[in-house]
Amino acid sequence: MTEMLEHEVPSFPMARECPMHPPAEYREIRKQEPVSRVRMPDGQLAWLVTKHELARKLLADPRVSSDRRHPAFPGKLTTEQRTAFERIRRLSTRRSMILLDGPEHGAHRKILTSEFSLRRIAALRPRIQEIVDQSVDDLLAAPQPADLVEHVSQAVPSLVICELLGVSYEQRHDFHEWARKLISRTISPEERTAASDALNDCLEALVTEKEQGEPTDDVIGRLIARNRETPVMTHEEIVGTAIMLLIAGHQTTANMISLGTVALLENPEHKAQVTADSSLLPSAIEEMLRYFSIVENAPARVATEDIELGGVTIRKDEGVIVSGLAADWDDEVFENPDQLDFHRGARHHVAFGYGVHQCLGQNLARAELEIVFETLFRRVPSLSLAVPADDLPYKNDAGIYGIYQVPVNF
Repeated sequence: MTEMLEHEVPSFPMARECPMHPPAEYREIRKQEPVSRVRMPDGQLAWLVTKHELARKLLADPRVSSDRRHPAFPGKLTTEQRTAFERIRRLSTRRSMILLDGPEHGAHRKILTSEFSLRRIAALRPRIQEIVDQSVDDLLAAPQPADLVEHVSQAVPSLVICELLGVSYEQRHDFHEWARKLISRTISPEERTAASDALNDCLEALVTEKEQGEPTDDVIGRLIARNRETPVMTHEEIVGTAIMLLIAGHQTTANMISLGTVALLENPEHKAQVTADSSLLPSAIEEMLRYFSIVENAPARVATEDIELGGVTIRKDEGVIVSGLAADWDDEVFENPDQLDFHRGARHHVAFGYGVHQCLGQNLARAELEIVFETLFRRVPSLSLAVPADDLPYKNDAGIYGIYQVPVNF
């Protein structure tokens, strides 16, 4: 590979020309240099992995670390934002398993795994259905055009995760706002700090209350009970885990509901397929997860040793970004990746990551998406966009891709 001159290194993240497609540069980069240099907003250089095979290989490699506290860990912040964000990083990530590696990560994950097993999620489906039905009721009762994001996309995962964690209904709106600010790239450092402090303080109080009382029948309560039997987490780590679950279980599914709904409304033949045969929904959801891969840059790592990958050497202490979106549009793996194909059978996508850090809550996300899409299009068959899809406010400024508002008529 020819060494790229300093001034030729492309900036990251790259802009989308079409809101439903990846940045156009990904295809050429994946073809020419699937492991290539990019410059982050703070000026740091990092490696970008865009090929599906190499993405999975790197994410399964024990020689990479997820520790976001490492100075070379790739982030999408400017130097000024990074300085202001250090305190928030300590509050929101230092105590959860997303930054842990090896046996420590394994112990934290093991104590939580049963909460998101297929059996547990199957038992939750009737309650999720009740929440979805109520949200659709609220949508139908709203003046038209109504905002799908407000009434369904945000409401469903917010209510579900808050209920699972044992958070009161009254605090749902506050939690949503705090989570939204923590993943936005455009709000001020002061707003981000205030949101982080508020979220941390509230969950600190919630965990403390549950630790001091009798075990409660929710995820945090059961986690505390298991941790008493086999100590794995400190009090601070339980708080950090609660923060991680709240943000990860809320924002990701919310954005997939919005994007998936728009995709189905813009592709009536696909909508007709899933409404005529609901057994196709699981396959359709996998394809939409592949197609959008909304947390495209979350699989970021730092090399702990020199690693040979795709013909280049990633040196120890160099940062790496695995673009899930680029990998999931690899045309050597997914034929005609720009086309939605609900019969594709795309479960080998990396929308949920890969390896030991693969998303713990993926079974819950799949269940929520399946129930939302089945219920929404069964109960509101006349649902339509109130504005052209190209005019919707897409989240080009956020760490998790999605849409801020989706006005609909019915």
